[in-house]
This record gives sequence, C-alpha cells and structure tokens, in this order.
Amino acid sequence: MAVLIVILGVFFGLCILSTTLLRWNEVRYKKKGLPPGTMGWPVFGETTEFLKQGPSFMKNQLSRYGSLFKSHLLGCPTIVSMDPEVNRYILVNEAKGLVPGYPQSMLDILGKCNIAAVHGSAHKHMRGALLALISPAMIKQQLLPKIDDFMRSHLSNWDNKIIDIQEKTKEMAFLSSLRQIASNEASSISQAFMPEFFKLVLGTLSLPINLPNTNYHRGLQARKNITGLLRKLVEKRRTSGETLNDMLGFLINGENKYNLSDEEMIDLIITILYSGYETVSTTSMMALKYLHDHPKVLDELRKEHVAIREKKRPEDPIDYNDYKSMRFTRAVIYETSRMATIVNGVLRKTTKDMEINGGYWVKPQHKSSRRRLLYFSPVFLCFKNMFGTFDIREQIKHCPQ
Repeated sequence: MAVLIVILGVFFGLCILSTTLLRWNEVRYKKKGLPPGTMGWPVFGETTEFLKQGPSFMKNQLSRYGSLFKSHLLGCPTIVSMDPEVNRYILVNEAKGLVPGYPQSMLDILGKCNIAAVHGSAHKHMRGALLALISPAMIKQQLLPKIDDFMRSHLSNWDNKIIDIQEKTKEMAFLSSLRQIASNEASSISQAFMPEFFKLVLGTLSLPINLPNTNYHRGLQARKNITGLLRKLVEKRRTSGETLNDMLGFLINGENKYNLSDEEMIDLIITILYSGYETVSTTSMMALKYLHDHPKVLDELRKEHVAIREKKRPEDPIDYNDYKSMRFTRAVIYETSRMATIVNGVLRKTTKDMEINGGYWVKPQHKSSRRRLLYFSPVFLCFKNMFGTFDIREQIKHCPQ
C-alpha cells in the first residue's frame, strides 16, 4: 500500500510539474503584440512535434490559430506566417530589418564561414566564389561532362536489381557533388566521407544542445571528421603541385581572384555538398515516381532523349546544346519541382522592431544578438497538374527556351 501511495505521489507530482513548466513558458512569451500560439516546453519548445509531424504540425496550428502564429522551434522563439500577403511583404522588404535566420544548429555545423552565416562584404565575397564555381563556362566545360560520365557509371550498377530509390538517389546526389569537387580523389574518400556527411545533415535540423548521442552532438563530431578529411585533401593537392579541373582545383589555384582561406574553402565545400544533397535526391526520387505513375509523360520523355541519342555515337556525352534542346524534359523538371516542394519555408530574423499584418509586433529577442527567428511558409499557388492532365503542347508553350 505504501509503495502504491509513493507511485501515485510521484505521478501526480510529475503531472503538476509538467503543467507548471508548460504554463510558465506560455506566460513568459505572452506579450502584447504577438500573435496567438503555443510555445511548448522550456528550451525544447515544440521542436519534437515540428520535426516528427512536418507539414501536419503546420496544418494543425493553422486550423487552431490562423495563418499567423507563434511557436518555439529549433531552439528559438518563432513566428510562423502562412499568409500570402505577409509572406509577399517579407520577401519584398528583405533589406529593411530582416536578415537570413537559419537555425543555430545549422550555423554551428556548417561553419562560421558558410554563406548562410556571413553578411555584408564577407557574404559578397563568399557568394562571388560560389558563383564562379557554377558560371556558364564552368557548366559547359566541366559540370555537364562530369555529370554525364558519373551518371553512366552510376546507373550501370542498377541493371537487373531491385533497388531502394530513396537510398540510391541520396547516394547519387552526394557522389555526383563529390566528383565535381574532387574528381580524382572522390572514389577513395567517399566511403569514409559519406556516413559522416549523413550525420552532419541530420545534425543541422536539431536542437542545439550538445549532449552525447544527440543528433546535434553527432553532427558536430561529423563536421570535425569531415573537416579533417578535407584539410588532408587540400594539403595533398598543394604538396603535389598538380592543378586539376575540378572545384577544389579552382579554389586552391592562387590565380582566382577570391583567394579563400583554408577555413573559408572547407566551409564552402561543405555548403555545396549540403545545399544540393536533400534537394537533388528528393526531387530525383519524386520525378521517378511521377513518371512511373504517368506512362504517357514517360513515353514522351523517352522519345525526346532517343531522338537526341540517335544523332550521337554511344560513347558521346550529352553537351550543353543537347540540354538546351530538351524542352519537354525541362517541363517535367519544372513540374516535379513545383509538385514536390523540398524547401517548405524561408527563415528570416529581425534586426529591429517590425509591425506585420496590421497590429502584430515582432521584436528581436536580444538587441545585441538579433535572435528572433521568423519562419515563413511559401505561398502555395494552384497550377494545372501536368502529370494528372497531360498536354504536351500546353506545357512546352510555357517552358523557357
């Protein structure tokens, strides 16, 4: 009987403590001028629900509080806007009190020199170096030929096998980017690099609490290991004196005008790998699904590619002129990108007090650190579904030349 009383006492004590903590966190952020919403637990907020439920979390909050509500996500107080007019206002007025507001976990793991973490002249410098790597000349002379060569080799291993498309497209996106960065060394370092990179990706969208066995902790450790691998690669290239026609060769070459430090170079490489990984892999996977579900689109796509291949020998690569002639292929790419939205929101933080939606005031959490994070869901527009109502002439008419 005494044991039962103790158990019941502990249970009710935990219930009271939990209710008190939740109530305290709500009162803490119950300030005049903020939109309605819930803040969840202290420190953790509603991050767990947000990461587990994804779009469902946003839909539930939308139905409860409307298109503008407050929350606490990824370690930061957040205002979520799903209002088209507010979102349009934010995007138009980005220079007026708003700067990119990426989660702290992402900034810590991607590095202090990554393009999302720097502003002003430093951002301009890093952006210039990044754009130089994907200039039209680089695309025509290096990127497209290497992608063609990689895809031939990569897809040849899929013959007569049952494969996991999700895993294979993730692998494809990572290895393709790594080949662009370090053409000769990609094969030798990929086995050590890939598992660490996957840990890094998971760590960027997590609570920034550095405790053992958390995604954030594993992400920081993965960054440390990846940085070590890249430093060794840079030192090896410099020692050999060999200049290769890949991204790393361009960055190491002292003749390019950007002349990045080793830390800037490594953070830029990590950013390139990270930014293309989830977007390319998921879009590729969804493109395969849509083509499988709509055989008429697949047939038309196949006809376009067969017509191009008939003019070439089997070993000839796809070049830039071939790519420009793929009008239907581009229509498929654009429609897949629209339907399989990968980037569900834009994150911004305020640097000064700002009024939105006719009465709600958003203020920096701390004037010195400017840490008020804003999450803006994109404006969802209704377009004709190309895959559901197939009309090639209509789609190609709107496809850019």
